[in-house]
Amino acid sequence: MLPRIAVVSSSSLGADDRRPVRSIVGWSAVNTVRLRLDLAYDGAAFSGWSRQPGLRTVEGELGEALATILRRGADPVDAPRVTVAGRTDAGVHAIGQVAHLELSPEEWHEIAQRDRRRGPREGGPEASLRRRLNGIAGRHGDLVVRDARRAPAGFDARFSALWRRYEYRLVDRGGPRDPRRRGHTLWVDETLDLAAMDSASRALTGLHDFAAFCKPREGATTIRTLLDYSWSRDEDGALIGHVRADAFCHSMVRALVGAAIAVGAGRLDEDALLAVLDGARRTGAAPVVGAHGLTLVEVGYPPDAELAARAEQTRARRDPLLSDEVPHVGMPAKWFPCPS
Repeated sequence: MLPRIAVVSSSSLGADDRRPVRSIVGWSAVNTVRLRLDLAYDGAAFSGWSRQPGLRTVEGELGEALATILRRGADPVDAPRVTVAGRTDAGVHAIGQVAHLELSPEEWHEIAQRDRRRGPREGGPEASLRRRLNGIAGRHGDLVVRDARRAPAGFDARFSALWRRYEYRLVDRGGPRDPRRRGHTLWVDETLDLAAMDSASRALTGLHDFAAFCKPREGATTIRTLLDYSWSRDEDGALIGHVRADAFCHSMVRALVGAAIAVGAGRLDEDALLAVLDGARRTGAAPVVGAHGLTLVEVGYPPDAELAARAEQTRARRDPLLSDEVPHVGMPAKWFPCPS
Protein backbone atom coordinates (compact mmCIF):
# COMPACT_ATOMS: atom_id res chain seq x y z
CA MET A 1 0.00 0.00 0.00
CA LEU A 2 1.31 3.44 -0.90
CA PRO A 3 1.89 5.81 2.04
CA ARG A 4 -0.67 8.52 2.51
CA ILE A 5 0.62 11.95 1.60
CA ALA A 6 0.16 14.93 3.89
CA VAL A 7 -1.26 17.98 2.14
CA VAL A 8 -1.53 20.78 4.68
CA SER A 9 -1.99 24.35 3.58
CA SER A 10 0.51 26.57 5.40
CA SER A 11 -1.89 29.47 5.06
CA SER A 12 -4.38 27.62 7.23
CA LEU A 13 -1.90 27.32 10.09
CA GLY A 14 -0.57 30.03 12.38
CA ALA A 15 3.16 30.61 12.77
CA ASP A 16 3.20 28.52 15.93
CA ASP A 17 1.27 25.67 14.30
CA ARG A 18 3.75 24.81 11.56
CA ARG A 19 5.53 21.61 12.46
CA PRO A 20 8.27 19.55 10.87
CA VAL A 21 6.92 17.41 8.03
CA ARG A 22 7.74 14.26 9.97
CA SER A 23 5.14 15.08 12.60
CA ILE A 24 2.29 15.21 10.07
CA VAL A 25 3.16 12.29 7.77
CA GLY A 26 -0.01 10.31 7.17
CA TRP A 27 -2.33 13.29 7.08
CA SER A 28 -4.51 13.26 4.01
CA ALA A 29 -6.61 16.42 4.09
CA VAL A 30 -6.06 20.12 3.85
CA ASN A 31 -8.27 20.98 6.81
CA THR A 32 -7.35 19.94 10.32
CA VAL A 33 -9.51 19.58 13.40
CA ARG A 34 -8.63 21.97 16.22
CA LEU A 35 -9.53 20.98 19.76
CA ARG A 36 -9.55 23.10 22.90
CA LEU A 37 -8.35 21.53 26.13
CA ASP A 38 -9.04 22.97 29.58
CA LEU A 39 -6.46 21.78 32.09
CA ALA A 40 -5.66 21.77 35.79
CA TYR A 41 -2.47 20.55 37.42
CA ASP A 42 -0.46 20.55 40.60
CA GLY A 43 2.89 21.94 39.51
CA ALA A 44 4.94 20.45 42.35
CA ALA A 45 6.18 17.43 40.38
CA PHE A 46 6.46 19.18 37.01
CA SER A 47 9.49 21.03 35.64
CA GLY A 48 7.17 23.59 34.11
CA TRP A 49 4.95 23.43 31.06
CA SER A 50 7.43 23.15 28.19
CA ARG A 51 8.81 19.80 27.12
CA GLN A 52 12.41 19.23 28.27
CA PRO A 53 14.48 16.10 27.63
CA GLY A 54 14.75 13.92 30.72
CA LEU A 55 12.34 16.02 32.79
CA ARG A 56 8.68 15.57 33.61
CA THR A 57 6.66 18.46 32.18
CA VAL A 58 2.98 19.08 31.55
CA GLU A 59 3.48 19.36 27.80
CA GLY A 60 5.54 16.17 27.82
CA GLU A 61 2.89 14.19 29.68
CA LEU A 62 0.12 15.39 27.38
CA GLY A 63 2.21 14.79 24.27
CA GLU A 64 3.04 11.22 25.24
CA ALA A 65 -0.60 10.49 26.06
CA LEU A 66 -1.79 11.95 22.77
CA ALA A 67 0.83 10.04 20.81
CA THR A 68 -0.40 6.81 22.44
CA ILE A 69 -4.07 7.56 21.79
CA LEU A 70 -3.42 8.64 18.19
CA ARG A 71 -0.92 5.82 17.58
CA ARG A 72 1.71 8.20 16.27
CA GLY A 73 4.70 6.45 17.82
CA ALA A 74 7.02 7.04 20.76
CA ASP A 75 9.28 9.69 19.21
CA PRO A 76 8.51 13.14 20.74
CA VAL A 77 8.71 14.62 17.23
CA ASP A 78 5.62 12.60 16.32
CA ALA A 79 3.54 13.90 19.23
CA PRO A 80 0.89 16.51 18.41
CA ARG A 81 1.95 20.07 19.13
CA VAL A 82 0.02 21.46 22.07
CA THR A 83 -0.21 25.27 22.10
CA VAL A 84 -0.88 26.74 25.54
CA ALA A 85 -2.16 30.07 26.84
CA GLY A 86 0.45 30.39 29.61
CA ARG A 87 3.76 28.55 29.79
CA THR A 88 3.95 28.09 33.54
CA ASP A 89 7.32 27.72 35.26
CA ALA A 90 8.43 24.77 37.36
CA GLY A 91 6.31 24.43 40.48
CA VAL A 92 3.49 26.73 39.32
CA HIS A 93 -0.02 25.28 39.51
CA ALA A 94 -3.04 25.78 37.26
CA ILE A 95 -6.78 25.37 37.56
CA GLY A 96 -7.69 27.33 34.42
CA GLN A 97 -5.02 26.55 31.84
CA VAL A 98 -6.16 26.48 28.21
CA ALA A 99 -4.49 24.75 25.26
CA HIS A 100 -5.27 23.66 21.73
CA LEU A 101 -4.01 20.98 19.38
CA GLU A 102 -4.48 20.00 15.75
CA LEU A 103 -5.62 16.57 14.59
CA SER A 104 -5.92 15.32 11.06
CA PRO A 105 -9.48 14.52 9.91
CA GLU A 106 -8.48 10.85 9.82
CA GLU A 107 -7.34 10.92 13.43
CA TRP A 108 -10.52 12.63 14.52
CA HIS A 109 -12.59 10.11 12.54
CA GLU A 110 -10.74 7.25 14.24
CA ILE A 111 -11.45 8.69 17.70
CA ALA A 112 -15.14 9.00 16.78
CA GLN A 113 -15.19 5.45 15.41
CA ARG A 114 -13.65 4.04 18.58
CA ASP A 115 -16.18 5.97 20.62
CA ARG A 116 -19.06 4.49 18.61
CA ARG A 117 -17.66 0.97 18.92
CA ARG A 118 -17.78 1.28 22.70
CA GLY A 119 -21.51 1.98 22.54
CA PRO A 120 -23.55 5.04 23.46
CA ARG A 121 -21.64 7.26 25.87
CA GLU A 122 -22.34 10.76 27.05
CA GLY A 123 -20.36 13.56 25.41
CA GLY A 124 -19.33 11.96 22.12
CA PRO A 125 -15.73 11.73 20.86
CA GLU A 126 -14.63 14.87 22.74
CA ALA A 127 -15.59 13.32 26.06
CA SER A 128 -14.02 10.04 24.99
CA LEU A 129 -10.72 11.81 24.28
CA ARG A 130 -10.89 13.58 27.64
CA ARG A 131 -11.43 10.28 29.46
CA ARG A 132 -8.53 8.62 27.65
CA LEU A 133 -6.20 11.54 28.31
CA ASN A 134 -7.08 11.45 31.99
CA GLY A 135 -6.50 7.71 32.04
CA ILE A 136 -2.96 8.12 30.67
CA ALA A 137 -1.65 11.62 31.38
CA GLY A 138 -3.69 11.83 34.58
CA ARG A 139 -2.62 8.50 36.02
CA HIS A 140 -0.55 10.19 38.77
CA GLY A 141 -3.46 12.37 39.83
CA ASP A 142 -1.66 15.70 39.41
CA LEU A 143 -2.85 16.51 35.88
CA VAL A 144 -6.52 16.67 34.87
CA VAL A 145 -8.08 17.42 31.51
CA ARG A 146 -11.23 19.15 32.66
CA ASP A 147 -12.75 19.57 29.21
CA ALA A 148 -12.01 18.73 25.57
CA ARG A 149 -14.11 20.15 22.75
CA ARG A 150 -14.01 21.35 19.17
CA ALA A 151 -12.59 24.85 19.12
CA PRO A 152 -14.64 27.60 17.48
CA ALA A 153 -13.34 29.01 14.20
CA GLY A 154 -10.31 31.24 14.66
CA PHE A 155 -9.53 30.06 18.19
CA ASP A 156 -5.88 30.06 19.26
CA ALA A 157 -5.26 29.26 22.93
CA ARG A 158 -2.30 31.62 23.07
CA PHE A 159 -2.85 34.40 20.57
CA SER A 160 -6.63 34.76 20.95
CA ALA A 161 -6.28 35.34 24.70
CA LEU A 162 -7.11 38.78 26.04
CA TRP A 163 -5.63 38.22 29.49
CA ARG A 164 -4.29 35.70 32.01
CA ARG A 165 -5.23 35.77 35.69
CA TYR A 166 -3.09 34.36 38.49
CA GLU A 167 -3.52 34.10 42.24
CA TYR A 168 -0.75 33.91 44.81
CA ARG A 169 -1.49 32.47 48.26
CA LEU A 170 0.60 33.28 51.33
CA VAL A 171 0.29 33.21 55.10
CA ASP A 172 2.04 35.76 57.29
CA ARG A 173 3.11 35.46 60.93
CA GLY A 174 0.22 34.30 63.08
CA GLY A 175 -1.76 33.13 60.07
CA PRO A 176 -3.24 29.65 59.53
CA ARG A 177 -0.29 27.38 58.70
CA ASP A 178 -2.14 24.34 57.45
CA PRO A 179 0.41 21.61 56.60
CA ARG A 180 -2.07 20.10 54.14
CA ARG A 181 -1.76 23.26 52.00
CA ARG A 182 1.98 23.82 52.37
CA GLY A 183 2.52 22.85 48.73
CA HIS A 184 0.32 25.75 47.60
CA THR A 185 1.06 28.43 50.19
CA LEU A 186 4.10 30.57 50.94
CA TRP A 187 4.76 30.94 54.67
CA VAL A 188 6.15 34.38 55.55
CA ASP A 189 7.58 34.85 59.05
CA GLU A 190 6.59 38.51 59.22
CA THR A 191 3.42 40.41 60.05
CA LEU A 192 2.20 42.04 56.84
CA ASP A 193 0.10 45.17 56.39
CA LEU A 194 -2.61 44.03 53.98
CA ALA A 195 -3.95 47.54 53.31
CA ALA A 196 -0.49 48.83 52.37
CA MET A 197 0.13 45.85 50.09
CA ASP A 198 -3.20 46.34 48.35
CA SER A 199 -2.76 50.09 47.84
CA ALA A 200 0.79 49.80 46.49
CA SER A 201 -0.13 46.92 44.20
CA ARG A 202 -3.05 48.81 42.69
CA ALA A 203 -0.68 51.71 41.97
CA LEU A 204 1.31 49.47 39.62
CA THR A 205 -1.58 48.81 37.23
CA GLY A 206 -1.55 50.16 33.70
CA LEU A 207 0.76 50.03 30.69
CA HIS A 208 4.38 50.13 31.91
CA ASP A 209 7.84 48.79 31.33
CA PHE A 210 8.05 46.04 33.98
CA ALA A 211 11.78 45.37 33.48
CA ALA A 212 12.30 45.77 37.25
CA PHE A 213 10.06 42.74 37.80
CA CYS A 214 11.14 40.49 34.92
CA LYS A 215 13.99 38.07 34.46
CA PRO A 216 15.83 39.53 31.45
CA ARG A 217 15.81 37.70 28.13
CA GLU A 218 17.83 38.90 25.18
CA GLY A 219 15.67 40.86 22.76
CA ALA A 220 12.53 40.41 24.87
CA THR A 221 10.13 43.25 25.53
CA THR A 222 9.13 43.91 29.13
CA ILE A 223 6.25 46.25 28.29
CA ARG A 224 3.02 44.89 29.74
CA THR A 225 -0.46 46.06 30.65
CA LEU A 226 -1.15 45.09 34.24
CA LEU A 227 -4.95 45.12 34.26
CA ASP A 228 -5.53 44.31 37.94
CA TYR A 229 -3.33 43.75 40.97
CA SER A 230 -4.91 43.62 44.42
CA TRP A 231 -4.70 41.76 47.73
CA SER A 232 -7.40 40.33 49.97
CA ARG A 233 -7.67 37.93 52.89
CA ASP A 234 -9.65 34.74 52.38
CA GLU A 235 -12.00 33.10 54.87
CA ASP A 236 -9.13 30.98 56.23
CA GLY A 237 -6.99 34.05 56.96
CA ALA A 238 -4.53 33.59 54.09
CA LEU A 239 -3.49 36.57 51.96
CA ILE A 240 -4.37 36.22 48.27
CA GLY A 241 -2.76 38.29 45.54
CA HIS A 242 -4.94 38.71 42.45
CA VAL A 243 -2.93 39.52 39.31
CA ARG A 244 -4.32 39.93 35.78
CA ALA A 245 -2.49 41.15 32.68
CA ASP A 246 -2.55 40.83 28.91
CA ALA A 247 0.59 38.71 29.27
CA PHE A 248 3.49 38.27 31.66
CA CYS A 249 7.22 38.23 31.15
CA HIS A 250 9.41 35.68 32.91
CA SER A 251 9.09 35.69 36.75
CA MET A 252 6.97 38.86 36.64
CA VAL A 253 4.13 37.69 38.90
CA ARG A 254 6.44 36.27 41.56
CA ALA A 255 8.56 39.44 41.57
CA LEU A 256 5.42 41.57 41.93
CA VAL A 257 4.45 39.44 44.92
CA GLY A 258 7.94 39.78 46.40
CA ALA A 259 7.67 43.56 46.12
CA ALA A 260 4.22 43.56 47.75
CA ILE A 261 5.59 41.53 50.67
CA ALA A 262 8.37 44.10 51.08
CA VAL A 263 5.71 46.83 51.27
CA GLY A 264 3.60 44.84 53.72
CA ALA A 265 6.62 44.26 55.96
CA GLY A 266 7.52 47.96 55.92
CA ARG A 267 10.77 47.63 53.97
CA LEU A 268 9.30 49.64 51.06
CA ASP A 269 6.60 52.26 50.87
CA GLU A 270 4.35 52.92 47.89
CA ASP A 271 6.48 55.75 46.53
CA ALA A 272 9.61 53.62 46.74
CA LEU A 273 7.85 50.81 44.90
CA LEU A 274 6.83 53.16 42.10
CA ALA A 275 10.45 54.33 41.91
CA VAL A 276 11.48 50.69 41.45
CA LEU A 277 9.00 50.42 38.57
CA ASP A 278 10.28 53.64 36.99
CA GLY A 279 13.88 52.46 37.34
CA ALA A 280 13.15 49.69 34.80
CA ARG A 281 15.93 47.41 36.04
CA ARG A 282 16.15 44.46 38.40
CA THR A 283 17.01 45.25 42.01
CA GLY A 284 16.78 43.43 45.32
CA ALA A 285 13.62 45.40 46.10
CA ALA A 286 11.50 42.95 44.09
CA PRO A 287 12.74 39.46 45.02
CA VAL A 288 11.22 36.50 43.20
CA VAL A 289 9.20 34.43 45.68
CA GLY A 290 8.63 30.68 45.52
CA ALA A 291 6.62 29.20 42.68
CA HIS A 292 4.51 26.93 44.88
CA GLY A 293 2.15 29.71 45.99
CA LEU A 294 1.23 30.67 42.42
CA THR A 295 -1.73 29.35 40.43
CA LEU A 296 -2.95 30.18 36.92
CA VAL A 297 -6.65 30.65 37.59
CA GLU A 298 -8.24 31.80 34.34
CA VAL A 299 -7.59 32.85 30.75
CA GLY A 300 -9.93 35.37 29.14
CA TYR A 301 -11.03 35.30 25.48
CA PRO A 302 -13.21 37.56 23.33
CA PRO A 303 -16.54 36.40 21.85
CA ASP A 304 -16.20 33.64 19.24
CA ALA A 305 -16.77 36.05 16.35
CA GLU A 306 -13.68 38.04 17.42
CA LEU A 307 -11.26 35.16 18.09
CA ALA A 308 -9.55 35.13 14.69
CA ALA A 309 -9.14 38.91 14.58
CA ARG A 310 -7.66 38.94 18.07
CA ALA A 311 -5.18 36.20 17.16
CA GLU A 312 -4.07 37.98 14.00
CA GLN A 313 -3.77 41.29 15.83
CA THR A 314 -1.60 39.73 18.53
CA ARG A 315 0.60 37.88 16.03
CA ALA A 316 1.14 41.06 14.02
CA ARG A 317 2.54 42.84 17.05
CA ARG A 318 4.55 39.93 18.45
CA ASP A 319 8.33 40.31 18.56
CA PRO A 320 9.60 37.65 16.12
CA LEU A 321 12.61 36.95 18.37
CA LEU A 322 10.44 35.72 21.21
CA SER A 323 8.87 32.32 21.70
CA ASP A 324 6.64 32.97 24.69
CA GLU A 325 6.00 36.70 24.90
CA VAL A 326 2.69 38.23 23.83
CA PRO A 327 2.90 42.05 23.83
CA HIS A 328 -0.10 44.24 24.49
CA VAL A 329 -1.94 44.79 21.22
CA GLY A 330 -2.22 48.52 21.87
CA MET A 331 1.49 48.97 22.58
CA PRO A 332 3.24 51.77 20.69
CA ALA A 333 5.39 50.22 17.97
CA LYS A 334 8.46 52.15 19.11
CA TRP A 335 8.42 50.21 22.40
CA PHE A 336 9.28 46.83 20.95
CA PRO A 337 11.14 45.39 17.95
CA CYS A 338 8.94 44.79 14.93
CA PRO A 339 9.44 42.77 11.75
CA SER A 340 10.87 44.90 8.98
